[in-house]
Amino acid sequence: MEPPWLDDLADDLQSISFNSTTTNTTTTTDINRSTSSESEATWTTSTSTTTTKPHTPSNNPCWTAIRAINTPLSLTDIHFIHRLGSGDIGSVYLAKLKHSSASGSAAVFAAKVMNKKEIASRNKEARANTEKEILQVLNHPFCPTLYASLDSPKWSCMLTEFCPGGDLHVLRQRQPCKRFPESAVRFYASEVVVALEYLHMLGIVYRDLKPENVLVRSDGHIMLTDFDLSLKCDLSTSTPAQVFTNYNHQNPTPPTNHRPLDPLKFTSSSCILPNCIVPSVTCFHTMRKHKKKPANHSGPEFVAEPLDVRSMSFVGTHEYLAPEIISGEGHGSAVDWWTLGIFIFELFYGVTPFKGMYNELTLANIVARALEFPKEPMIPAMAKDLISQLLVKDPDRRMGSTMGASAIKRHPFFHRVNWALLRCTPPPFVPPPFSHEDVVADHGCPGTPVEYY
Repeated sequence: MEPPWLDDLADDLQSISFNSTTTNTTTTTDINRSTSSESEATWTTSTSTTTTKPHTPSNNPCWTAIRAINTPLSLTDIHFIHRLGSGDIGSVYLAKLKHSSASGSAAVFAAKVMNKKEIASRNKEARANTEKEILQVLNHPFCPTLYASLDSPKWSCMLTEFCPGGDLHVLRQRQPCKRFPESAVRFYASEVVVALEYLHMLGIVYRDLKPENVLVRSDGHIMLTDFDLSLKCDLSTSTPAQVFTNYNHQNPTPPTNHRPLDPLKFTSSSCILPNCIVPSVTCFHTMRKHKKKPANHSGPEFVAEPLDVRSMSFVGTHEYLAPEIISGEGHGSAVDWWTLGIFIFELFYGVTPFKGMYNELTLANIVARALEFPKEPMIPAMAKDLISQLLVKDPDRRMGSTMGASAIKRHPFFHRVNWALLRCTPPPFVPPPFSHEDVVADHGCPGTPVEYY
């Protein structure tokens, strides 16, 4: 059931005036206003100069359309074409700028609109603010671009990237037997790994990975969305990412300044980023007569992630929750690698591994039930091995908990992935040319809501 404030949102939008902060354009205008009512406003502006984000082409039609507006961006410049969907803290519209030049006429946006009063009454302000803060710092080809942020006393609106390919949940429903082939799973999983690695580098734990939140861009590559459940940490007190030289994959050697890690002390509001280190001891005792000569790996090993961001929050989607979230023991970035295991399992089998008849049973299965693989379809042994290592219930033993994404990238399942040229890899699905009518009348998957944002 939709929130009650959505019914009158479309009409109310036409009378709102927004304060606008346009990010990462050649000329960025920050607008402050003083007003006695929402219908009467006096605008004052201050201007600063920035540049477009490196991963975005200089001829991107969205940036072109925004630059073409010589006056401060306001609601009167935006045409809301169609409502794409609604979430827990807002509603998303397909939108474009009314007075776009010929070069910017192809620019469409996903406009997320939130009612501030509604959010405050439900104690969702922190989530909305966190999502906005995260979108403002993201600069990655597999993460959304925030083109503009607009605020009024009543409403908050963010113009972000529109993805015409929909989400992977809907796309999976359209596959034969509602399952992806191995090559497609490898493609989408590899791009998700890189996106999560980038987020962890920024001190962000995503916490809401699922097919519904992985969108398909016009070129077929992915974009993560929905960051309102993410955990954002203060990097000012953290240790920067480290480079390990002459790293041995079988027997990692810690840095010379390594010290034992003291037990962590944290509260529900704290966020801890200790040194990014390799453990100096191991619980595995290799027999000498079976010991293999370590491979000679040239070049350094880059570990870009904080390893122990901590939170006590109970957040996420039931079927994707990690055991440590359910148990309330506190969780860190390892929860994202658990969700990656569930994500890969679902792409292969069309179902999640621990789903029960009701939510409570699902949570009980996650904590206590052993991982089992269906007999059909048959998937490669290396895929099962990867899933098994990601779905280890103890987060300290889970793949990725020690060396982060670098350990996952080395798994045999990703053997043929060229990580340096991932954006050049042909995607398994490229959406057809976009038109507004296709969004309004998309009946490709009856009964399943299509999310384009």
